[in-house]
Amino acid sequence: MAVYTDISEVELADFIKDYDIGELLSYKGIAEGVENSNFLVHSASGSYILTLYEKRVDPNDLPFFLGLMQHLSDKGIRCPLPVKQNNGAMIGEIAGRPAALVTFLEGMWMRRPSVDHCREVGAALAALHLAGSDFALTRRNALSVDGWRPLWNRAAERADEVEQGLRTEVEADLERLEAGWPADLPIGVIHADLFPDNVFFLGKRLSGLIDFYFACTDTLAYDVAVCLNAWCFEKDNSFNLTKSMALLNAYTAVRPLSPAECDALPMLAHGAALRFMLTRLFDWLNTPEGSLVVKKDPLEYLRKMRFHRSIKSAAEYGLKL
Repeated sequence: MAVYTDISEVELADFIKDYDIGELLSYKGIAEGVENSNFLVHSASGSYILTLYEKRVDPNDLPFFLGLMQHLSDKGIRCPLPVKQNNGAMIGEIAGRPAALVTFLEGMWMRRPSVDHCREVGAALAALHLAGSDFALTRRNALSVDGWRPLWNRAAERADEVEQGLRTEVEADLERLEAGWPADLPIGVIHADLFPDNVFFLGKRLSGLIDFYFACTDTLAYDVAVCLNAWCFEKDNSFNLTKSMALLNAYTAVRPLSPAECDALPMLAHGAALRFMLTRLFDWLNTPEGSLVVKKDPLEYLRKMRFHRSIKSAAEYGLKL
């Protein structure tokens, strides 16, 4: 990923005049993320992250995202804190884009997470779910089960270009998940994208959670399933049971899963794998060569789908029932 929208020093200096953070000292684009343009900004008062929201982000969702970060920070969750303008607003505009300034978190993300890192993530995710339980705003998850078929329909005809037989395989999975997707499970605020590059560590200790721009209101256990996919598979796509045990048991030590959530976990994990395969597949087939978007391999998540398809009980993930 590269910055989608560049900004000049003059533009940025004028923008931060609306904030009580002192004069601009330096700034640089951040080559991380796939949705927005991000800059590390150094001012007289410290370091901040400036995000310019690109076309994939609905400006109407910004009060939810920024309000959630404020709410979670107030509850003790280590996450970026939106910086308010002098008039109290959290959303400004620069280079024709809605933009927000948030506090900078120290730490780095783990390219090869350890068991200890997975344990930290499990506990942090549960704490996030508890802290978000009284957040007043809601946001529909457009990438939950009812959003998968419209996305699939835009890629299905060309799916076999990626792997022969993919169209038939995905269609069967999609039908099964649509028919059996669990209902009446506990819902609340979920991060929905808690991948390793959205979690910062200082050594083995988690220092913060970032990138809340997929956050929404949905099944809490689905967020756990996303993390199983994101944290508990190795580079060769093998499932690491020890990491899964650490993540799940750290989560349940803070927020126990109900029997119904435990029963649903294999299907939720299967669905989460399908969701990320579909978005990767769509981008793989539709992103022009030379685009700033780095295409990610959808087959990684196809392999994860096949793994979850074979799981019959949450105990196979190492969850203590």
